[in-house]
Amino acid sequence: MALPTGGLIRLEVLWDSVESVDRYPFSIPALRALDDLDMNHAVTFFVGENGSGKSTLLEAIAAVAGLNPEGGTRNLRFTNRPTESVLHEHLKLVWRTRQRWAFFLRAETFFDTATAYEGVGEDGFHARSHGEQFIDAAMEKFQPNGFHLLDEPEAALSGLGQLKLMRRIYDVVAAGGQFVIATHSPILLAYPGARIYEFDDRVRRVEYEDTEPYQLMKSFLDAPEQYLVHLFADDDEDDADDRGPVDDHG
Repeated sequence: MALPTGGLIRLEVLWDSVESVDRYPFSIPALRALDDLDMNHAVTFFVGENGSGKSTLLEAIAAVAGLNPEGGTRNLRFTNRPTESVLHEHLKLVWRTRQRWAFFLRAETFFDTATAYEGVGEDGFHARSHGEQFIDAAMEKFQPNGFHLLDEPEAALSGLGQLKLMRRIYDVVAAGGQFVIATHSPILLAYPGARIYEFDDRVRRVEYEDTEPYQLMKSFLDAPEQYLVHLFADDDEDDADDRGPVDDHG
């Protein structure tokens, strides 16, 4: 689903300014292989294993877009423990038109973001459960024609909560909003018309049914006992299996 109006249409890695590809974050295989990426979509997902670089890239996009790397809007500034990489120093964002409103929902640091909002007179997030905080943030901070970055928003949400979040995304997209989301959720990844990029040895476009979260979840739900018998097997049994059958007759 291409953007109907303005927004982020492409990102480029400025390799000429990178001193060493052997240092983090350029040592991450997917990022080392990345030159540019088509972002001209209403909803774009980054998916991949932990450490694959998806959140690192999302965080860099946030920094270049003028957002606080720990979350919030452009006018919210706080820091508790800086973790952002130098990737943002070597990243160029190409906009058709840059949205005036932007918001970064980062699950890992949302407690600190909620605390920072209290410090500027916006009370209420901490009075709710963790999952309710995320849904309320989506209702209050996702805006028409806005630019929204979400890092693993499913972390605090039940399955039903993820469906509620998807509906909120749908409504905001219909009003011209844009989303870039790093996730492990096979529910969120099912968003219709989204562009999905998988991070492994490179960044590549994939279809929903080819994503690892979908395949793993489907395989597990089809036959959970096959996973559990291996997951809970004793090490001695695994070793015996590796040695082959035992000869009971000496």
